[in-house]
Amino acid sequence: MIFLLTVLISMSANSFALTSASMDSLELLKEYSLFNEYHKNKDYESALPFGWNVLKNDPVRFSKWIYYKMEDAIWYLRDSVETTTDEQKASFTDTMLYVYNLALEHYPDGAPYFQLRKAFIIQTWKSDPTASIKEYEKAFEMDPSANSYWYNQLAQIYKSLAADDPDYKTKAIDMFTFLSEREPDNSVWNTELESLVENIDELIDLAKRSWDFNKDDLAKAWKYASLCLKVNEFQRALEPLEFLVEKSPETVNYWNQLASAYHKLDMLDKAADGYRKLIELDPKAKEHYLNLGLVYKEKNQLATARTQFLKANEVAGGWGLAIFYEGLLYEQAARSCGFDFMDKCVYQLAVDTYRRAAGMDPALSQARDRVSALSSSVPTQEDYFLRNYRKGQTITITGNCYGWIGKSITVP
Repeated sequence: MIFLLTVLISMSANSFALTSASMDSLELLKEYSLFNEYHKNKDYESALPFGWNVLKNDPVRFSKWIYYKMEDAIWYLRDSVETTTDEQKASFTDTMLYVYNLALEHYPDGAPYFQLRKAFIIQTWKSDPTASIKEYEKAFEMDPSANSYWYNQLAQIYKSLAADDPDYKTKAIDMFTFLSEREPDNSVWNTELESLVENIDELIDLAKRSWDFNKDDLAKAWKYASLCLKVNEFQRALEPLEFLVEKSPETVNYWNQLASAYHKLDMLDKAADGYRKLIELDPKAKEHYLNLGLVYKEKNQLATARTQFLKANEVAGGWGLAIFYEGLLYEQAARSCGFDFMDKCVYQLAVDTYRRAAGMDPALSQARDRVSALSSSVPTQEDYFLRNYRKGQTITITGNCYGWIGKSITVP
């Protein structure tokens, strides 16, 4: 029965182009209704002859439904346990491809769907992955938003051919890189990339060459930059990042990565400019103020750094980490000045600030660690006694090193 059906399908398909429309509208609707009824009851053998009659007479009228239902029927019968010979399977394969070609010609709205299925059938049913490459590539031109499953199918074909042709290796790397950017939380794509390259440097070089061929391509520039950043190649990342902020000056992520790269390379003036630009673009992000404060801290501009840390705390509505860094400024100032009584008082101010930070964020263990580390640096009770300070009195921080502080401590 299946064999006879296969012959019928092949004969119908082969005679399709030679058959002129002969049914009137009512007859055609009747044929489609019978096809639809048999399809609904999963009697695909009975459904197919009526489906062919419809397509022979009018391949457009019912195109919104009939091609999908013909696909269901042929797919099911091809995978049926009764379909046992290679000849039968090959006949169903050719018939399916014929249906897909009809759909591509007469139903443009479904073209991306049928083009992908055509590529898949050539890849799997015909066991010809190489021939399917151009079909997949054509499908992605039709619909770049296609599911990652289909992109992976093509990537796997590229990968299987990579050993014999380095161009396919490059294509596989590009495809898996695209997937890793599209789905950054999916570790499968990075694993695939690692299996294709001997080391990350090779991947970076490939990305750079790809960008060099098209220097105006923002996506290629970002791919190169992101790979450099992944392995802390900050110097190499500067060129693509500077290009990106020039071409897309309102993109926060590009500025964030560039400012961070400058910072890590100790290019502090440029880092400060970058963080100021980020504050301009995204004034509600607490991290930009904190990072700008860190740059000023490293430049030993402690008063300016404190202004930024306090602004970060304000924007955040209370942020223990920003207050912790304020404490580090006092500790830094005391460490660079000396170790007399007033210096000890500044260490005490740092301890008080660390305690405030820990109170705001109990998970801030580094604040508690600094309190412990400074336990021998703060004034002792004897220091207070010898200077006639009593419990509860305030001591204003003064001195050449500390004019910017403008704070006081309370004698414990």
